[in-house]
Amino acid sequence: MQAEAIDISFKTELLSLYQQMYLIREFEERSGEMYTRGHIRGFLHLYSGQEAIAVGAISTLEDRDYVVTHYRDHGHALARGMDPKHAMAELFGKATGSSKGKGGSMHLFQASRNFYGGHAIVAGHLPLAAGLALAARYKNTGGVALVFLGDGSVNEGEFHETMNLAAVWNLPLVFLLENNLYGMGTAVGRAHARGGDFDMAGAPYGIACAVVDGMDVLAVREVARAAIEKTRAGNGPAYIEAKTFRFRGHSLADPVNYRSHEEEMEWRKKDPISLLGDRLLQQDLTTELELLEIRETQDDVVREAIRFAEESPEPTEDELFTDIYA
Repeated sequence: MQAEAIDISFKTELLSLYQQMYLIREFEERSGEMYTRGHIRGFLHLYSGQEAIAVGAISTLEDRDYVVTHYRDHGHALARGMDPKHAMAELFGKATGSSKGKGGSMHLFQASRNFYGGHAIVAGHLPLAAGLALAARYKNTGGVALVFLGDGSVNEGEFHETMNLAAVWNLPLVFLLENNLYGMGTAVGRAHARGGDFDMAGAPYGIACAVVDGMDVLAVREVARAAIEKTRAGNGPAYIEAKTFRFRGHSLADPVNYRSHEEEMEWRKKDPISLLGDRLLQQDLTTELELLEIRETQDDVVREAIRFAEESPEPTEDELFTDIYA
């Protein structure tokens, strides 16, 4: 009976990873649709294709840990447990949004879940993550800060400054680089002195480095768990490069003329959702019907999020003068 219980628990955990990744994918695809209909304004950066990184890494965290991320942040917010209704309402600029409709797509926050953005300035969030890690150590909470960054961040001064301070102060900080091969419309190999080779980016600062297939949620979870446990134990910061690919352009305004259709199709063969689903089927841990039911349930969740956002009120004029710090 004990072995059977362990198998059931393992299956439940894997199906949860599948459910989370599919929720993120459906949320993103429907957000793109809402953008084209004019319900979402400004820029919209979709996370489609990269779901395994957010889900795999965040699934290893505890409630006391912090998450900080960049402007392609919807997937991280949902993986951390943000209600899709409040995330969608924020994209719509509604008062019921996670940031009261004032932040939009790039500024999703939820302090109750230790989710601190959503930051639009490339690499500008890295020193903030170091500050949260310092606070965790100062308060002796045992918490760890996990900061997601894009490949473009490596060329910014804040990346190196934060790496240096994290090493000098032995901060409980894990850097997770999502290398999707393109900084906006430029291939990383054209903008980086080492041709986009980021696997040892933490080494000059004495930070332990690891590389993982960012399309494999189980591989990401394994590598992230090892790094987080090491960091939580007081062994200093860690760095992970996850190699991935975004299935959409840099933003919805991007015609994606800088990469080939053939390249995209090759990466779509590595779709993280299909990869996990196929594994579950091959190992007889699920059925096609069970996976279909999960997808249909998450479709309903996203439809309800859109309905909620559409029916939510706009922020009132007096909200212009609240939540302002001088």
